Amino acid sequence: MLTGKHLIDGQWIAGDSRFESTPAHGQAYSFSAGTVKDVERAAEVAEAAFDSFGNSSRQQRAEFLNRIADEIDIRGDAITEIGSQETGLPEARMIGERGRTVGQLRLFASHILAGDYLDRHYDAALPDRQPMPRPDLWLMQRPIGPVAVFGASNFPLAFSVAGGDTASALAAGCPVVVKGHSAHPGTGELVAQAVDAARQAVGFHPGVFSFIQSGDREAGQALVQHPLIRAVGFTGSLAGGRALFDLCVGRAEPIPFFGELGSVNPMFLLPNAVAARGDVLAAGWAASLTMGAGQFCTNPGIAVVIEGTDADNFIRTASAALSEIGAQTMLTDGIAAAYRSGVEQIKHDVNVRELIGSSCSNRDASPYLFVTSGDAWLENEVLSEEVFGPLGLVVTARNFEQMLEIARSLKGQLTCTLHLDSADNGDGQRLLPVLERKAGRVLANGFPTGVEVCDSMVHGGPYPASTNFGATSVGTMAIRRFLRPVCYQNLPQELLPADLSELS
Repeated sequence: MLTGKHLIDGQWIAGDSRFESTPAHGQAYSFSAGTVKDVERAAEVAEAAFDSFGNSSRQQRAEFLNRIADEIDIRGDAITEIGSQETGLPEARMIGERGRTVGQLRLFASHILAGDYLDRHYDAALPDRQPMPRPDLWLMQRPIGPVAVFGASNFPLAFSVAGGDTASALAAGCPVVVKGHSAHPGTGELVAQAVDAARQAVGFHPGVFSFIQSGDREAGQALVQHPLIRAVGFTGSLAGGRALFDLCVGRAEPIPFFGELGSVNPMFLLPNAVAARGDVLAAGWAASLTMGAGQFCTNPGIAVVIEGTDADNFIRTASAALSEIGAQTMLTDGIAAAYRSGVEQIKHDVNVRELIGSSCSNRDASPYLFVTSGDAWLENEVLSEEVFGPLGLVVTARNFEQMLEIARSLKGQLTCTLHLDSADNGDGQRLLPVLERKAGRVLANGFPTGVEVCDSMVHGGPYPASTNFGATSVGTMAIRRFLRPVCYQNLPQELLPADLSELS
């Protein structure tokens, strides 16, 4: 079923240069490597498609999104098989992620049919108003044009070819050019086949969706710099995302770069909660920390507790729970190498004590647990940086005031968590105003690794968690990234967009 080719203008095209996949297990395949010429062609046909697709009806686009979901499900077994081989993720995880992927496609279909996202307004003319009359004024959100989407290494389905960025851009009426991730090119191609089959079924222009494979950075850099691309969606590392962000803002005409770049997702465990259920919290943290080999962007890597007997018990229980969890396969050789490097950097800090650790080799990663003081944390910025993998760091604060100081010192986060009982509410009230400035999502008495796809979800946050603190890459509000408001003044009824005519 694999061609190893790019999808551009509705055609599967082979490239002159190729790269080999590096699966965790199973057969390796050869894939075309995207070039600047491929990017130019994909951007040009996306622009050509925008005239019709940007003015298509909400009903047509909803049908398209639902058909994509259908086509992905038709290929479900094949996607699960090759996805598990390429990433090392278990079949159950792949099946669950596919459910989330088709679910968010269908969610955006329902969302645009409801029409609220258009943010429509009408202010009737006031011809007799003094000293000046007011004209007829309409406002509505409109699609911005072709969008570039980068596949994510840690979510081969939900944040990749037909993931949330693509779903929300297509829902808005924006053609999409996807740069597939080299960690799962076979998975990416099967999903691209599903999108193209859906496009053909509903009769949209072939430039509405293109898929370019890439084994290096050339195609990605060309994509964000192409003058016809109007915005970029990205989930990945801070270094890679920041490099692309700089290219976007350095263009002759800068464009928005919506990058989700990572987070340590700190938890603040308040004294009464730790005293009452520290063992439960420690076991829950260990499970969350190691879920998917710790390769979730919402992985809670930091636990802040106030020193004392209860904190010691929490640390012992967490150590015991983590020591029972074996090595897991990481997504790529590069991610595994970066994890080992991060472990070594923390391990050699004289103010950090290693509690749990073992050797990591190739793509296998074992949990690590370290502990440090609040003073050491505040003095060493490196301790606040993300280590992508199943690594936990306990920070023991002297008292609540130092816990508050630690919260104030945080960089931008995707999530911050409060564990508290009713007797802790006073401290929680003091922490909350700090944490809501630091994170896109603040939660209580839970673990952040589950991200609900719904209207109320925010998956973003202040930099470096994301490059745009006013946006989210999960939930229906994600569509706002690919829309802009347009005001129509005194236009004849016949010229107004169909979605506005009912307001006049």
